[in-house]
Amino acid sequence: MNRPVLATDHIHPAIRDTIAQHQQDIVTEVQQAVQQHAVVVVGMAQNPMVTKARKALADAGFVVHYLEYGSYLSQWRRRNALKMWTGWPTFPMVFVNQVFVGGAKDVKALIDSGELKKTN
Repeated sequence: MNRPVLATDHIHPAIRDTIAQHQQDIVTEVQQAVQQHAVVVVGMAQNPMVTKARKALADAGFVVHYLEYGSYLSQWRRRNALKMWTGWPTFPMVFVNQVFVGGAKDVKALIDSGELKKTN
């Protein structure tokens, strides 16, 4: 199943570049990290789910590359670009071997099932 994304031909040409370039630096930074590291966790300060995901991965023997963008009160506009890119509404965002695997609960379930270890 594919998630619906507004097709480019349904976006007025005058604003296409604005959309394409919106907070592109943060998306590019995460894309590069995902290409360079086996496990990447994208998070924000003060979020207990980010801490849980990082701990679960570390306890399972994964080396985690962590990117942190602000907190509940800062950088939320920048983080929105990541939500738009992935389609995932919350943090953390976890990538394993260049595949987005979800958030803390999803990672824990994959670790518990043994499936995540198979991809490492």
